Amino acid sequence: MGIIEERVVFKSHNVDVVGVLRKPDNKDGEKLPAIVSVHPVSGSKEQTAGLYAEKLAQEGFVTLAYDSSHQGESLADPEYVENPFYRVEDVRSAVDYLTTLDIVDNDRIGAIGICAGGGYATSATMSDRRIKALGTVVGVNFGRFSRESDVTPDAAIRDLEKIAELRTNEANGAKPFVTQYIPNSPEELKESGIEELDVKEAVDYYRTDRGISENSPNKWRYSGSAGLYTFDAFFPAEDLLTQPLQIVAGDVPGAFGSYRDAFDLFNRARSSEKDLHIVKGATHYDLYDQPEPVDEALSKLVPFYNKHL
Repeated sequence: MGIIEERVVFKSHNVDVVGVLRKPDNKDGEKLPAIVSVHPVSGSKEQTAGLYAEKLAQEGFVTLAYDSSHQGESLADPEYVENPFYRVEDVRSAVDYLTTLDIVDNDRIGAIGICAGGGYATSATMSDRRIKALGTVVGVNFGRFSRESDVTPDAAIRDLEKIAELRTNEANGAKPFVTQYIPNSPEELKESGIEELDVKEAVDYYRTDRGISENSPNKWRYSGSAGLYTFDAFFPAEDLLTQPLQIVAGDVPGAFGSYRDAFDLFNRARSSEKDLHIVKGATHYDLYDQPEPVDEALSKLVPFYNKHL
């Protein structure tokens, strides 16, 4: 199926958000189902969110992948923040945009999110009834991860104290403190001595030719992170997540916790139609771009969206 790609801009809390809209070559002119594709923390529309968006467009869906507000091509002050409330509002704003398009059937809009994008898409789906079906691929509850990634006692409180100090400094004229999510290169990873699987594979994906993108610069304004520590991407799924749900994860666990979060979301979701599919032998990052795991994920996602959108 032929696909038409178009660079688009839409507003999210007064920020210009830049996305890639993919439309099947729709010669008959009928309205089509549409899917918002939400990228991971530190990611961009050119990476795994764009890959899934392209694959789904080839199956007949209008898709929209975008750089989250304050990041990538959607950079705005405050730059490089990872604010969960911005990220969730971006999903709702992407749905707003899709409803303005003549090609889209407004009653058949879904969402897909990868890694932390899966958590943000989940939160948005609970609060936006226009989203009729939700898919997650190695979805991560990034609030849970922020609170628990450092297991030393009171680590989250120390983080928040540091963030408070940074905010005070910046409010009084200091240059914003911009750090990085992961080592900036395989060489820097080797020097760090980090051996954890997800971190090693993150470097291989984000900081080599495999997945590197100029819109994913590995920059993080740490003072903008306070909201992560009180955020639960899956709250209150027990009450509000009633839409059909397809969860995909790999069975090789890593520090980011997507295997664990897949079961947590499945168990918590109120959805009467929900499915959890585990890709055997797949790591977190295998499901970003490796052909066989991605094809297996799509073998569940495409029929799911065809049924529910």
